[in-house]
Amino acid sequence: MISQFFVLSQRGDNIVFRDYRGEISKGSAEIFFRKVKFWKEDGEGDAPPVFNVDGVNYFHVKDAGLLFVATTRVNVSPSLVLELLGRIARVIKDYLGVLSEESLRKNFVLVYELLDQVIDFGFVQTTSTEVLKSYVFNEPIAVDADHLQPLGPAAIFMAKRMPMTTIAKSVLANERGGRKREEIFVDIIENLSVTFSSSGYILTSEIDGTIQLKSYLTGNPDIRLALNEEVSIGRDGGSSYDYGSPFGSGPVRLDDCNFHESVLLDNFDVDRTLTLGSTDGEFPVMNYRITQEFKPPFGINVLIEESGSLKAEVTIKVHAEFPLSIIAEKIMVQLPVPPYTTRVSFELEPGAVGNTTEFKEANKRIEWGLKKIVGGSEHTLHAKLTFAQELHGNITKEAGPVSMTFTIPMYNASRLRVKYLHISKKSKSYNPYRWVRYVTQSNSYVARL
Repeated sequence: MISQFFVLSQRGDNIVFRDYRGEISKGSAEIFFRKVKFWKEDGEGDAPPVFNVDGVNYFHVKDAGLLFVATTRVNVSPSLVLELLGRIARVIKDYLGVLSEESLRKNFVLVYELLDQVIDFGFVQTTSTEVLKSYVFNEPIAVDADHLQPLGPAAIFMAKRMPMTTIAKSVLANERGGRKREEIFVDIIENLSVTFSSSGYILTSEIDGTIQLKSYLTGNPDIRLALNEEVSIGRDGGSSYDYGSPFGSGPVRLDDCNFHESVLLDNFDVDRTLTLGSTDGEFPVMNYRITQEFKPPFGINVLIEESGSLKAEVTIKVHAEFPLSIIAEKIMVQLPVPPYTTRVSFELEPGAVGNTTEFKEANKRIEWGLKKIVGGSEHTLHAKLTFAQELHGNITKEAGPVSMTFTIPMYNASRLRVKYLHISKKSKSYNPYRWVRYVTQSNSYVARL
């Protein structure tokens, strides 16, 4: 049971506010934002998702730069409320097509109509996009596609595959002439956490993956999604990666996984097939985790040497370990330097295009940005550091570690694949559009000095 629900912008503006029980003062949104803001300014990092102020419990999640918040005075399950906030955000996105401050402001009537159906007097009624269609009658107001923010990891390669407006549309949207375009999207998204030792060996490695589905199919046809038959679940202490096998093939060993409530697993143990009834909207079909050895997409080598009493030289090499046909985008390499560093000069390799270098003096950090990296290539950065005082002790203890962020479309490190996506036919001419996409991105990619 919750007392209030509201959505705040990054500036603290109240975009949506609904008081269900009248138990908490109307100034709770301002109290919440002030608390969250000062939490970060006090150097304690981001505010936790759940905290208490003057007897009021505040729950919040962040999505698309917005804060979704619920308040209550009673003792409720934090997991339940946080899951509810995530589902409300997903339902709003399903109906508006894109989740942003602009889309919420333009469609506030529809948003309030959704909230009144999802929650009644603080109690949850339903968060099903399909069920809500029977009770919601307002049409969404489209947001100009030129002003849309990226919708997530998969958005980086939409322009090459399909129009941006295709995936950024509402579940209520129709094509010209009143017909609804029949299509379904499946995204396999993997977040990598890897730590390298100073000699380049892998110390820890983990993949957090999800198979995300977004459906615009009418009539609720049955969907069969088949994965690699070589998928196994459970640890046995071995490596999950055969370095001799070609890209995209070989066994896949998951530590553990869980499935959406609508997924039927009758044939999963036999042929790794997931069966689910089509429901409009976006939801995770399957979440999985891998902690056994896999081949990281990038190798990082760092060398830092003293070149005088007040100087040092740094060399950073990044090598792409994926095939030539794959291109990584939005790469950023960061290296903290000693606190007494006053100046840094950079030298890039000959012919380098699309690279940016910067010394963040306030944070004492080197930043090296690369627009893209082609598979199999190697890139090098040389930096010369100037210090305000003489070095005392080992410089590697005062610098590093190197961290790296990236996004790689059409690549997944686990080699989990969708073999086919079968949709039961309503007629001989029924042939909906199917889109299957892969994306790998960094969660924590670190190399020690």
